[in-house]
Amino acid sequence: MRKRTRLSTIGLVLVLLWGEWENWRASRRLVGSVTGASEAVVVLGYRNAGTQANIMNRWRVRAGLRSINPTAVSSRLVLCGGACAGPHTEAALMAEYATQTCGYRGEVVLEDQSRTTWENIGFAVPYLKHSDRIKIVSLPFHAERGRRYLAEQRPELATRLVRGAEYRFGEWMAAKPLLAVYGLLQDARDRMPGRRAHRNTPSNARVGISR
Repeated sequence: MRKRTRLSTIGLVLVLLWGEWENWRASRRLVGSVTGASEAVVVLGYRNAGTQANIMNRWRVRAGLRSINPTAVSSRLVLCGGACAGPHTEAALMAEYATQTCGYRGEVVLEDQSRTTWENIGFAVPYLKHSDRIKIVSLPFHAERGRRYLAEQRPELATRLVRGAEYRFGEWMAAKPLLAVYGLLQDARDRMPGRRAHRNTPSNARVGISR
């Protein structure tokens, strides 16, 4: 019994460490080491049915805020997501949380028309053009997918991608193995012939809050 317990414990630890490793790797793919005075931090939204930001969107906002470089001359926080699951847009709910709960007083832009990750990126493009550095923030595999979509839609902007601060060891640790499996499956699905998420995405998102 003790041997079985030890083996089970070792197996669980290995699975958790594998999840950490895969998420760590995802957070470092498709990024460079570009320097510059200005940056845009793009936070990808998550389906939100209520009148306040849900736990996932609150975490994504916090990850976006900690991704901001305090030494940058200018930083723009771009919050993405339309009203996909409720009456309020994900972008507006995240903005309220960032400014009222987290006390953020920097520049905030709301991209409030998108309904998919592909559209998150496409509608955010107008707010990235004049930034020297671009960070896309979400769960590591989702952020990587966002970077890949930017490379497909606007390869010249993808050369400005740098790493955000979405990955932290031990954060979401129990869920990371499942997130890794889902992320790897989603990546394989995106790469299947005929399954790439190419859609025409107009670049006319509105500025919702600017401070």
